[in-house]
Amino acid sequence: MASSNMFRRVLNLSLILSWLLFAMNCRGSVVAVGFTNETDRQALLAFKDLIQEDPFEVLNSWNDSLHFCEWKGVTCGHQHQRVTALRLVSQNLVGSMSHQIGRLTFLRKIRLDNNSFHGTIPPDIGQLFRLRSLSLYHNSFQDLGLTLPNLKYLYLGGNNFSGSFPPSMANASGLLYLSMSANDFAGPIPMNLGNLRDLEYLQLNGNQFGSGKLDDLSFIASLTNCTNLREFTLSGNQFGGVLPGSIANLSSKLETLWLAWNKISGTIPQEIGNLNNLYLLNIQVNMISGSIPESIGKLSKLQKLWFVENDISGKIPPSIGNITGLSSLDAALNMLEGSIPAELGNCTNLQELYLLSNHLTGVIPEQIIGISSLSIALYLDLNEFTGPLPSQVGSLKNLEELSIIGNKLTGEIPSALGSCQVLEYLSLQGNFFEGAIPSSLNQLKGIQELDLSQNNLSGQIPEFLGKLPLMHLNLSHNMFEGEVPKVGVFNNISAFSVVGKNMKLCGGIQPLHLPACPIKFSKKNKRPFPDKMIPLLIILPIVLLLACLFFFFYRLKRSQPRTSSASLLENQYPKITYAELLHATNEFSPSNLIGEGRYGSVYKGSLNSSEHIVAVKVLKLQERGANKSFIAECDVLRILRHRNLIKIITVCSSLDFEGKDFKALVFEFMPNGSLDSWLHPTQAEEQGPNLILVQRLSIAIDVASALDYIHHHCEMTISHCDLKPSNVLLDGDLCAHVGDFGLARFLSANTNLSNNAHFKYGMGEEVSTEADMYSYGIMLLEMFTGKRPTDSMFIDNFSLHNYVKFALPDRVMEIVDSTIVLEEVEGLNRNRGGEGEFAKLKSCLESILRLGVICSAELPHERMDSGNVVKELHRITKAYNE
Repeated sequence: MASSNMFRRVLNLSLILSWLLFAMNCRGSVVAVGFTNETDRQALLAFKDLIQEDPFEVLNSWNDSLHFCEWKGVTCGHQHQRVTALRLVSQNLVGSMSHQIGRLTFLRKIRLDNNSFHGTIPPDIGQLFRLRSLSLYHNSFQDLGLTLPNLKYLYLGGNNFSGSFPPSMANASGLLYLSMSANDFAGPIPMNLGNLRDLEYLQLNGNQFGSGKLDDLSFIASLTNCTNLREFTLSGNQFGGVLPGSIANLSSKLETLWLAWNKISGTIPQEIGNLNNLYLLNIQVNMISGSIPESIGKLSKLQKLWFVENDISGKIPPSIGNITGLSSLDAALNMLEGSIPAELGNCTNLQELYLLSNHLTGVIPEQIIGISSLSIALYLDLNEFTGPLPSQVGSLKNLEELSIIGNKLTGEIPSALGSCQVLEYLSLQGNFFEGAIPSSLNQLKGIQELDLSQNNLSGQIPEFLGKLPLMHLNLSHNMFEGEVPKVGVFNNISAFSVVGKNMKLCGGIQPLHLPACPIKFSKKNKRPFPDKMIPLLIILPIVLLLACLFFFFYRLKRSQPRTSSASLLENQYPKITYAELLHATNEFSPSNLIGEGRYGSVYKGSLNSSEHIVAVKVLKLQERGANKSFIAECDVLRILRHRNLIKIITVCSSLDFEGKDFKALVFEFMPNGSLDSWLHPTQAEEQGPNLILVQRLSIAIDVASALDYIHHHCEMTISHCDLKPSNVLLDGDLCAHVGDFGLARFLSANTNLSNNAHFKYGMGEEVSTEADMYSYGIMLLEMFTGKRPTDSMFIDNFSLHNYVKFALPDRVMEIVDSTIVLEEVEGLNRNRGGEGEFAKLKSCLESILRLGVICSAELPHERMDSGNVVKELHRITKAYNE
């Protein structure tokens, strides 16, 4: 009996399984029959029908003259010719989304970022079981009711979504990236958010989440299940309550934690040191109290630490000096007290430091004011610092902004400040400085704002201040005397101030209403002796005497060392005037324009009656940072001599015909333009020749040789900081010359950033020779794949580096620039090269791409040194030519 029952159960189970298999086969048949290529075409046309505005006419190609797989923004699979991706980013499209999009059953990726789509996201998208990435950033969608269990990437930022946190989100258990930022979501965050165990990036900033209540952040405990979490952003909401200790139990992989602009109270938990992979911690503009825990020093990978505008008190812990990779520290607008720990000076990669508006006391430590890496800003305002400003301030040679307003500093302004030639903003207002303004400040060639008001400074106002590029100057409430200059900033009553205690001032422009200055007389003959110019009617002996004196002092001044790099270059090379450059470039005609960047425009010019063709780089001095760029380039170029670096002919630092500052650099003209124009020709240039393999190898060697020189063999170690194909210029023989040193930096002997990961120029990380090698590696990959690192295919953490890395070694010939392969294969065919030659070609390309991958490795210490790169490229070239 028992065996009979068992037999029936097995039979029933078999029947059930058979029926399920049959049903699944039937469903597959229905899908195969119901959704075809024609279904995809009709769905795309339905999508187009709901577009109301198409200003760039991107959808004009969506017609019967082309197969739909060739329509702009549409990607199809190679085998089945079904739509797999829809990308229409930043096209200013206006309209709503058709529910027919749910019929594109092979769709894996949708990107409609930066358009003006509105209305509801159709629930039909939930039928797309293959969909892995949905990106709708910066549109005007208003309703969200999606159920997308297979989705990996969901970007909904910058729309008009509102209401509570969508409960369906917690069911998308495979999500890796969830961004709901910049919407109008409100209410609590559900505890089941922790069901998204694979989550790596969670962005909820810029909403109305939370209610200011004590339990607002209780959901953080559930996120401890998300063991791969790398970024967690809650900034700009209404979260209240105490910062929970569970925050220290988040993923050990967490790199960025944003909690700013909320109403969070309590203290920073000691356990915060457990998050030892943190790169950025931002808790600014909350109500955090208590002290900074000593355990903060355990965050050894931290680069950005922002506490600004809280109620944090106590002393700055000395352990903060253990965070040697720190590049940005902002603890302004708190209640910190005591002295700045000298250990902070160990943070030798610090670029910006903000400690203003606290209760800090004591002297400013030499170790802090001498952190030479400070390049963005140092703000120590509104504290209670005493004593003199240390002369080590002269170490801040790359600093742009220095402000020490409202302290109790005494003594004279150190002359060492003149070494800070990149300064654009300097304020020492509201201290007790005395004595004269040091003459060394005439070296601040980039200064735009200078405030020395409310001190006890005395003596005359130096005339050189009128020759600096100042936009605002405040000398009020001091004890200056004598004549007020009338040139430069002193010629604009709204640009400067000398009011207050400066009762002995005279002269100046009429709107000042100061008394006229008394006429001075010579002690010998009691005749008037002029201050600024020789009278037209004066006896000849006096004229001769003055001429001799002028010549003597002129020669004396010329014999003295000058710190301005532009001046050194002017003395080093032939003189040239603004008028000569105006004539050489046909009055800077647009027809002579051959290049343009952020800080300057480059014109083709003819010197000496067309005998000498040159490139003239004219600085855009109205751009913030242009002066700094000019000074940096002059600093570097005056010590560089190498065949693979752009050759400078001369420099011009003068005034134009309107009396405005004019700065230009004159370079040797490169007839073959930039490497970028060869790698990515415009439509008009596409008929020209391509760079063959040996030419690309030669250019790669040239650039690596230039880097090896500036890194190891010139007077000082230099980091280029802006290496890219557009800054590599080619002469008539296609020999490469590296140019544009406007962002270059001198590196000290102990600069070592081998522990800093993720270097990307412009992202706030420190400069280094390793960083140059990262850029070189990316450029090498671009040269041999033909793909820009900014290509639209590189999204969702998929980069050019990874594109090549994943293709090595088997798919090298698939990813390499097709023009290289065609040229080389045709050459092999002409010369009847066999399989051995083709294998040599493949080996050569594999070696080059592998070298590019090594140089662009994530960790700086894994990148190859420039000298070894030169050797390796020579080895590859030799092996290919044998």
